[in-house]
Amino acid sequence: MRPYELPDFYLPHPARLNPHLDTAREHIKAWARDMGILDAPPEEPGATIWDEATFDSMDFALLCAYTHPGTPSRELDLVTDWYVWVFYFDDHFLETYKRSQDQAGAKEYLDRLPAFMPVDLAAPPEPTNPIERGLIDLWARTVPYRSPEWRLRFFESTKNLLEESMWELANISGSRVPNPIEYVEVRRKVGGAPWSADLVEHAAFIEIPARIADTRPMRVLKDTFADGVHLRNDLFSYQRETQDEGEINNCVLVLERFLDVSPQRAADLTNDILTSRLHQFENTTLTELPSLFEEHGLNLLERESVLLYVKGLQDWQSGCHEWHLRSSRYMNKTSTPEPSIAQRLLGGPTGLGTSAAQIKLSPGALGLQRFKSHTHVPYETVGPTTLPEFYMPYSARVNVNLDRSRQHCIDWARQMGMLESVPGIPGLGIWDEENLALFDFAACAARVHPDASGPELDQSAAWLTWGAYGDDYFPAVFGPTRNMVGAKIFNTRLSAFMPLDCDATPPPANPFETGLADLWIRTASPMTIDQRGQFRQGVEAMTASWLWKLANAIQHRIPDPVDYVEMRRKTFGSDLTMSLARITKAGEIPRAIFRTRAMRGLENSAQDYACFTNDIFSYQKEIEFEGELHNCVLVVQKFLDIDRRRAVSVVNDLMTSRLLQFQHIIATELPALADDFNLDADAREALDAYVEGLQDWVAGILDWHMLTSRYPESALRRRYALGLNDRRTLPQRLGGPTGLGTSATLIDLLSSMRAPA
Repeated sequence: MRPYELPDFYLPHPARLNPHLDTAREHIKAWARDMGILDAPPEEPGATIWDEATFDSMDFALLCAYTHPGTPSRELDLVTDWYVWVFYFDDHFLETYKRSQDQAGAKEYLDRLPAFMPVDLAAPPEPTNPIERGLIDLWARTVPYRSPEWRLRFFESTKNLLEESMWELANISGSRVPNPIEYVEVRRKVGGAPWSADLVEHAAFIEIPARIADTRPMRVLKDTFADGVHLRNDLFSYQRETQDEGEINNCVLVLERFLDVSPQRAADLTNDILTSRLHQFENTTLTELPSLFEEHGLNLLERESVLLYVKGLQDWQSGCHEWHLRSSRYMNKTSTPEPSIAQRLLGGPTGLGTSAAQIKLSPGALGLQRFKSHTHVPYETVGPTTLPEFYMPYSARVNVNLDRSRQHCIDWARQMGMLESVPGIPGLGIWDEENLALFDFAACAARVHPDASGPELDQSAAWLTWGAYGDDYFPAVFGPTRNMVGAKIFNTRLSAFMPLDCDATPPPANPFETGLADLWIRTASPMTIDQRGQFRQGVEAMTASWLWKLANAIQHRIPDPVDYVEMRRKTFGSDLTMSLARITKAGEIPRAIFRTRAMRGLENSAQDYACFTNDIFSYQKEIEFEGELHNCVLVVQKFLDIDRRRAVSVVNDLMTSRLLQFQHIIATELPALADDFNLDADAREALDAYVEGLQDWVAGILDWHMLTSRYPESALRRRYALGLNDRRTLPQRLGGPTGLGTSATLIDLLSSMRAPA
């Protein structure tokens, strides 16, 4: 019995079929036999994973013919071989290690595989099984023809999808269903879609220019593509995975358990996330790529390569859906007919005609859900938020130097000009002295750094003051006029106040620049050049993220939930804080440890707890007094169509699950990580100190929110009665647009987008 009915999928791009399908089918069967995947001797490792009938019914050639409709025959054969290999790896790992829960054997097996992917094209070891044999063959046929930058990206993507299988195995062994945020993050790696995106470049004979490969727009395109592919697969594979394989790493199951809903409701919500991610893909393409091209000076050939890459990802998404409707691996309507020879040769929209029963003219299928994100009415009177009971297993400690830092905060902010009117904007003040005293950022610093010396605490409190001032200053100055050009100029100037050689900086033009210049020279002087670079990246990540908030404000668009979570860490300044902590507390820890999934999971879970804490406490301030769109409670409200009370409960549940994950990593993953890296006693002690610092951080931030007068209604009414940072009246004073009208162009564009035929 089917656990649920498949939802109405958003399918904006018709699927096309490569005319070389039959050739690819013939080729891959011969290749699979050569590698020992099919017809291997019984004693060969993995010989019983697939028989020929199973292999034929899964039809991997059809998958690649749909996902790479314009690829020439030879390259289609190669790409299809890669997919035979990766699906075989997945099924072999399931039968050999997941069912037996052999974690030690799995690790030994996986640790060998990177040696068969030499980025420098060195000779690989002798293979011992079909996976190793296939990887040697495929690597040699692919990477010599690509740039070193592409090789490295492809190596990392392939390594991730192999190694993160251990995460799935550990969850199965511990009967641990991951939380939704953790699931989406790790699924990108283990699911392999970033690897597929790299192969899209190869199959289209293009490469993303290296200088933009790691920019936000390109990362978002790859991530949204990956999430769309994986969530779609989860919807089709839920029955197979939960009923046959004992799998617990599936988004439908994750939401079913986290929200305590039925499989049908969880499937519908998974599809809503899928649709939202596809909308984010489209939004990024339309609104972020044009400025990316100009800012990085891409020539016409480079621009064409990026657009062909986008088209390739769209083809892959559509073709993947059509294959899922036909493959024997998944829950689908098995009566879907095979495309005719004429349809294959024409390469036209063969899939949509044969799967029309799947596509209804519903809001989901038409993509009309996107309009929910543009319909929020700003400055709604919401009143105070009833706080939930927060899960916090750690106790906040208070630095003995708090009183001196309180006075230092006020004196320093006055010296920097933060308590005066904004230069060039008469009547606009961000803070006054009474406000700053009520905010009490020194109390936050004293809890985040309970063991710091007096001067160290002063500096920490000043950084918090500077970051909060910028968080208030930026939207007050640039938000009402929607001045994206001015905002980008403002952001670009900031790097000049963080010179790696600590030389002189240009004259500051506003209190924010003045404060940064002062803090940078005090903080960066004792650091090495590498440490300064690392710390500067953390500062730049925060300030650049404010441009993302402004872009959404211009579109009057509540962000996609996944994009919100990932960008919230930056808007909160988490990267800045973590960078400083790594430098000051983790000197003995190898930097490579911070690139592991365990450490990233540890830091991200702590950051999310702190960010969502702020969102709950600041809801009234942001929604009622500032007209904000960037608040997790609001994002959850709109996405789930629930009221604030229920949304606060969901956000609090997310906070709890993230902190439980934080504890789980400390208890189970960090000891193994220390062993894997052979850390000596000093490094292990430094790692323990760093973890204790993160515990102080999450406990201290929650404690400060409980104590500060930045968020209570009485303080808000006083502050906005004085006109401080009041965005409701500034547009009229400056003669700028008020917000809703500025999104009309985008809404008109969205309305005119062609719906699926």
